[in-house]
Amino acid sequence: MARACLALSMTAAGAAALAQATAYVSSEKDGALTMIDLSTLAVKGTVPTCKRARHILLTPERRLMVACTDSNEADIIDPASGKSVRRIALGDSPEAFDLSPDGKTIYVSNEDAAEVSFIDAANARLLRSVPVGPEPEGVKVSADGKTLYVTSEVANLVHVIDTVSGKILKNVGVGKRPRRLALTPDGKELWVTNELDSSVSIVSTRTFELIDTLKFEVKGVRAQDITPVGIAFAASGQQAFIGLGRANRVAFVDVPRRKVSALVLVGKRAWNVALDKAQARLYVVNGLSDDVTVVDVAGAKAIKSIAVGRVPYGLAVVE
Repeated sequence: MARACLALSMTAAGAAALAQATAYVSSEKDGALTMIDLSTLAVKGTVPTCKRARHILLTPERRLMVACTDSNEADIIDPASGKSVRRIALGDSPEAFDLSPDGKTIYVSNEDAAEVSFIDAANARLLRSVPVGPEPEGVKVSADGKTLYVTSEVANLVHVIDTVSGKILKNVGVGKRPRRLALTPDGKELWVTNELDSSVSIVSTRTFELIDTLKFEVKGVRAQDITPVGIAFAASGQQAFIGLGRANRVAFVDVPRRKVSALVLVGKRAWNVALDKAQARLYVVNGLSDDVTVVDVAGAKAIKSIAVGRVPYGLAVVE
């Protein structure tokens, strides 16, 4: 009996540790997520997952969903137990995805097939496939769930798709090799990172027209090495944070003024970015230095580098 009680208490302690505020970092090479304890900023373990784990987010049910490009599926992981609870087929070469506001539909870009798949999250049934431009990547659904935005890296377009009919409402020309998308918190603008154009394209969500372009410059860095990909907005909508790829920096952007307010030196190939719930720290995934840089937002200063898996790609915060 004593041994049983001890085992039970250890299990409960382990579950409690997993439930603490944690950042989960996907790795393209390791088949695992690295867990970072956000209170100590130290790695506390790994969670096995499928092959070539890339895009990752937290679902409305507070489970982690990870797209695995080489497994052609999503892995659904329960943070409380640190275990996979199910797998969902996502079609060929899933690149990135988003969920409908109610969590019932997965919208995923299938890079090799040049299409976007609509998948029923409950039964993994394919609802619809929408042909788009070559090498689709970024996927973002509007807050009301009516409009889907998808980037085509080769066509230099953002496809605006009606989620009910699956019809493309408009193709918006943006910069070279558009990668990721983010909507301003008020939903009025869509910001698109252009990896080979050192820029962000800004699109009106009312007219679906390109309304502005923000160009990046970094002293001492060639324009071709400024390769923006990851983007996140502060909840206030006043600031945006953009990973500048091979420039090894994150840009802090004053959104109303359309101006870069700070450049923070981080690791090699600053890829994806995520904020904590308090908006006090920014976590930057560095794909070529195999680490995550923790940035103090108020001071616009890197405070720690944390070694993670090989070729880290995405990061999700669970608090």
